[in-house]
Amino acid sequence: MPLTAQQPTPPVALVFPGQGAQYPRMAAGLYGHDSTFTYWMDEAFRLLAPDGPRLRRAWLAETPSADYDDVTVAQPLLYAVNHALGRMVLDWGVRPVAMLGHSVGEVAAATLAGILGFEDGIRLMRDRVVHFADTPPGGMLAVAASPDDVADLLGEDVHLAAVNAARQLLLAGEREPLARAARELDGRGVICRPVQARQAFHSPAVDDAVRATLPGFRAVPLRRPAFPFYSAYTPGRLPDRQALDPDFWAWQAARTVYFAPALTALLAAHDCLLLEAGPGDGLSRLARRQPRVIARHSFVQALLPGDRDDREAVDEVRRRLTLVAAGGRHDRPGH
Repeated sequence: MPLTAQQPTPPVALVFPGQGAQYPRMAAGLYGHDSTFTYWMDEAFRLLAPDGPRLRRAWLAETPSADYDDVTVAQPLLYAVNHALGRMVLDWGVRPVAMLGHSVGEVAAATLAGILGFEDGIRLMRDRVVHFADTPPGGMLAVAASPDDVADLLGEDVHLAAVNAARQLLLAGEREPLARAARELDGRGVICRPVQARQAFHSPAVDDAVRATLPGFRAVPLRRPAFPFYSAYTPGRLPDRQALDPDFWAWQAARTVYFAPALTALLAAHDCLLLEAGPGDGLSRLARRQPRVIARHSFVQALLPGDRDDREAVDEVRRRLTLVAAGGRHDRPGH
């Protein structure tokens, strides 16, 4: 699918969500409606064989399967949907001034930036499903607190999985230690809620699974990004040496996601429209807390906020981007 040569939009940075952003039929309203999106989703299901038909049914089902939040379903679907939505936006002629992803969203971003080939990305997702499905039962917990507030709860059993905003964290661990941490936080009056995940991603609980996937990552050719690329594991602008390091990519699944510092670095370098080109608006809500956004140097738009018809939402974003490019204000796409 070739990209158009002309840039019809204001400066745009693309951001892609990770585990926890999935919901039933995410972006499915675009399937069969947008040719680019449909093409890349069909390619994903073809390459995911023999699991492709099962995953397609799980994605399109009105009622989610019991395994919808498990790594075996959520991770390949999030990768495929993020990638297909990104391809759709690129086909509008958008040339991103930057890209950033959260967790598996960073793998999708790396594919769109040309660091990783799509077939290789699907192969790595299949490998992840095999090895991560056998990790100890666990999960992640969203906590409205700072790292200092939860420092005494962290240790061998509970880990800092993500720093998403100044007072928005993810903790990860096996099921019972994470439940104890939730009870302790509740007793302190700290708001926390489970994330839609059955594995303790971004913690040492998945170290063995990461080691099992290392050969697959080391067999994949990696290239320098075609766009400025920001990583939540650097955090900041991704150096070429890490872009080309397979171990860096493999170990992301077990390492803390520093999304907030990476986004701060991106916004320090680029006044832009942050377009969340994935399901939902979770990253958009986090981005609106950023000082550069509050000061209206940059603006935020969710492609699929989840509260309206997929086709209407996407058509409206595309129309507004075109209006802005024609001389409107950057805040028209959404703030």
